Amino acid sequence: MAETYTVYLHFPCFDGVISAVLASEYLKRKHGVDTRDIVPVNYSDRDGWLARSLAKPAAVVDFLYHPDADFWADHHQTTFLMPEMKAQYCRRDSGGLLYDADAASCAEVIWRKSYRLLREPRFREMVDWARSIDSARYKTVNDAVLGDAPALQISLSLAGDSSPAYCRYLVEGLRRQSLAELAATTRVQRLYKKVRGATLSGQKLFRKAAHMEKDNIVVFTVGKTGKANVSRYAPYLEYPGARYSVGILETGDGAKITAMRNPWRHFKSVPLGKIFSNYGGGGHQRVASVLLKDVNEAKLTLSSILNDMRSATTQDV
Repeated sequence: MAETYTVYLHFPCFDGVISAVLASEYLKRKHGVDTRDIVPVNYSDRDGWLARSLAKPAAVVDFLYHPDADFWADHHQTTFLMPEMKAQYCRRDSGGLLYDADAASCAEVIWRKSYRLLREPRFREMVDWARSIDSARYKTVNDAVLGDAPALQISLSLAGDSSPAYCRYLVEGLRRQSLAELAATTRVQRLYKKVRGATLSGQKLFRKAAHMEKDNIVVFTVGKTGKANVSRYAPYLEYPGARYSVGILETGDGAKITAMRNPWRHFKSVPLGKIFSNYGGGGHQRVASVLLKDVNEAKLTLSSILNDMRSATTQDV
């Protein structure tokens, strides 16, 4: 058994952080191996993911399946980039490979394997919050946008710093501390307060950039926001009766298209993750996104995604 692991995790993502914490502690307590490095990955890495050689041994959590992974856990419907990868996963010894497309979070998937070793109540709290945040199970939209519970403060802070250094700070911190203890640190508080103010400014920008179409889909195109931050729940703060939201957020080097089913309304969602996988993105049944390098391409892609969503909705009726 190796003495150290490199842990790859989806970031910036609260569920990714908690999944890395659980995996690191499980591997340490079960097999006596520690974490050598924490490596954040995102869907911008999708195209070259399978060609990438991972540091060995490797753990991959809350992200696309990779054949180099010795330990892997995920819950995304779009995790297998090729049919051959799913076939290989099915052939491998499943002891260190954990997958459940119906799970609300990756942390929940890992918890089923690790809870007997992670008896401290703080780990159970992390899993509960990862489930709520990743599946958008908030009591109110106000909690989702501006909630001040420790987990929500940490989650909001990710919009202020998506660097590998901050990723490592969070994972290493939560291996030792509770959510409340880490949220109270100067580094997290500085980012949280900065992003909270930027989110209030972003809501004003969103209000001007969005409209709801007759089929109750909020469509938006938000240009470069400067220091403002647009919450992914902004559509439902403005249009609580909407069924879906989909739109473009311009970034420094391109654009991000993001879509979501309104988590405060109850109906069967179209498969957003599968729809977005056709355009190089991914996600869950109810939340999905794709990163594109060209804003004009994003506008054309948005139109196609809208058509796919409407077609899927019609077929489901």
